[in-house]
Amino acid sequence: MLMAHVARSPEETPHTARSLAKETKLPLPTVGKILRQLSERGLLSSHRGTKGGYNLAREARSITVAQIILALEGPIGFTECSVFKGLCNMEHSCAIKSNSQIIGDALRDALDHVSLSDLNHKMAHHERKQEQQHLVSSIEPANTVAEGAR
Repeated sequence: MLMAHVARSPEETPHTARSLAKETKLPLPTVGKILRQLSERGLLSSHRGTKGGYNLAREARSITVAQIILALEGPIGFTECSVFKGLCNMEHSCAIKSNSQIIGDALRDALDHVSLSDLNHKMAHHERKQEQQHLVSSIEPANTVAEGAR
């Protein structure tokens, strides 16, 4: 939300944490923390001084939703174990491990194709009901259940 707000504003206008908190109705401490993270990750540039503040580090069309999420939340995945190996003691026998990695890849790919500038415009909603029906009918039930998953 903060990034979209900054992207809607004229490029030469720096935004302070206080002004962004007021305009977005978000708590100032939260805004300050988010702005620091986005600045540290190279998505915002910060300017010190009395006329200082934050601006986009590059054009809004070159910043993706995936990059914003990565900067604030870390790697994107369907499950934590699809991003970080060794977090789950069931990893060696997990029946959905490879599928969760495929889903995580699809999520990252989808979010990589939505830019910050896209967020400030009405996006087309894609109807996928026919595709979903085909997908559901093509899914085979799992033959094994991971130990402890019942």
